[in-house]
Amino acid sequence: MIKTIEISQLRIGMYLHALPGNWTSHPFLRNRFLITAEEDIRKITDAGFSRLEIDTEKGADVHVASQDGGGENKAAPTAHGSSVTLAPVTFTETPASLSDELARAKVLISQAERLVRDLAQDVRLGKLVELDRVEPVVEGIVGSILRNPNALLVLLQLKKKDDYTFLHSVGVCALLTAFCRSVGLSAETTYHAGLGGLLHDIGKASIPDEILNKPGRLTEAEFDVIKTHPEAGHAMLARVPGLSPIALDITLRHHERCDGNGYPGALPGPEISELAKMAAIVDVYDAITSERCYHRGMTPANALAKMLEWSKVQLSDEHVRAFIRCIGIFPSGSLVRLASGRLGVVVEQNSENLLKPTVNVFFNVKSNTYIKPERIDLASSGAAEHERIMCAENPQRWKVEPHRFVEVGQMT
Repeated sequence: MIKTIEISQLRIGMYLHALPGNWTSHPFLRNRFLITAEEDIRKITDAGFSRLEIDTEKGADVHVASQDGGGENKAAPTAHGSSVTLAPVTFTETPASLSDELARAKVLISQAERLVRDLAQDVRLGKLVELDRVEPVVEGIVGSILRNPNALLVLLQLKKKDDYTFLHSVGVCALLTAFCRSVGLSAETTYHAGLGGLLHDIGKASIPDEILNKPGRLTEAEFDVIKTHPEAGHAMLARVPGLSPIALDITLRHHERCDGNGYPGALPGPEISELAKMAAIVDVYDAITSERCYHRGMTPANALAKMLEWSKVQLSDEHVRAFIRCIGIFPSGSLVRLASGRLGVVVEQNSENLLKPTVNVFFNVKSNTYIKPERIDLASSGAAEHERIMCAENPQRWKVEPHRFVEVGQMT
């Protein structure tokens, strides 16, 4: 039941159904969330609101809060009968170290992959996507990218072939969020683009597994079935209350191409939205750099070179170049060979010189042995004298596992 209350009646345990105004008029990423702390109430009060709407089916009612003394932290029920505390996330850009953010990013990836897996199962059973379940995960991804974009992008770049089906959606969400941020789009637009990124392939839940997971080349008839997933996903999500037009557009148009040879609408470039063009680039990049049972992933550097070729016809040249500026010539998570003959994993970008990121080195190709891990900032004066990136490398060539060395000192 939706009820309007005075700000003075707001208590911990209540579930806000709506905050007045748009998403940027208050310090929270969502208009709907569970009140879990006095700090939440203070921020809402400081924002100047006098009345609010609460949902008494998802949280405490006015009289319940009074009986409990206003201090009980209640959890919002979910459609699965369990409960989960959905704490509001403040939209900030407070930087975090790579080490600190990696720990959070690992948890986020696990949660997001599980969510995408559950959503696909729910859709197959005919259930609607529940926005309340998706929003906190996207908030977490947006927050992580704002604190330190390298952490999520490093870990997602290092995913294995068995992880692709569901982690692809997580990767598109994170990459699109980082892309939006790098080109200066608003916080609200970035957030809704992230929602679209996470949900963009939800229509694949309607594709038979024998086609979706076929370990070989698809027939023309099978590819025609695959091409139905944007419209299927759009139809599913159009029924979800509160989902933004941005997310719907990304879902429907992420396979459109600037030469008019995309699908489902075969739209020419001028008729494709900016965000759909950006989503298409991110979707292609994550797909061609991922290991799958029937496809060996390209190195990130080779993938970007290939996408520059495609930008002459299929992809937006302007946006491909902006994407490269966003993630770097050697993106975080890339394996590179240095002039010294050492291999390292890229862990941080240098915005002033994309050819000189920070690298964790861990392997010597001359002796074909692991070495003591070392963090090298290639933009520093000391490194510039003798070290530079010679080329990108494929981990399979050297039988190394770069993910073990994202943090210096982790040699197991």
